Amino acid sequence: MKVLKLLGCLAFLGTAPLLQAADPAAGKQVAGRVCVACHGATGKSTNPMYPNLGGQSEAYLASSIRAYKTGDRSGGMSAVMKPMVSGLSDADINNLAAYYAAQSPCATLPAK
Repeated sequence: MKVLKLLGCLAFLGTAPLLQAADPAAGKQVAGRVCVACHGATGKSTNPMYPNLGGQSEAYLASSIRAYKTGDRSGGMSAVMKPMVSGLSDADINNLAAYYAAQSPCATLPAK
């Protein structure tokens, strides 16, 4: 039983960066410096080569960015992503994920 509690505590500590309070306004600033050229200001890419980030899950975005940063995510666009995210702090990643998660996935679609 003690081993299970210890494992539970270690698992919780491993997710601590994901549990920090995020500031979407600060994330918008990071997006403007790092992400906007490929993923758009609101996370709606104008190039089908780059995925839309607007409206994605905050936890998914933060996890993906961290995986690119550490090299745990490879293939695809990882050669482009790793240098882009290498200078981001945990706070930057959380803020960026919060900002894009708060955006509508349809934010820049033209009105009919």
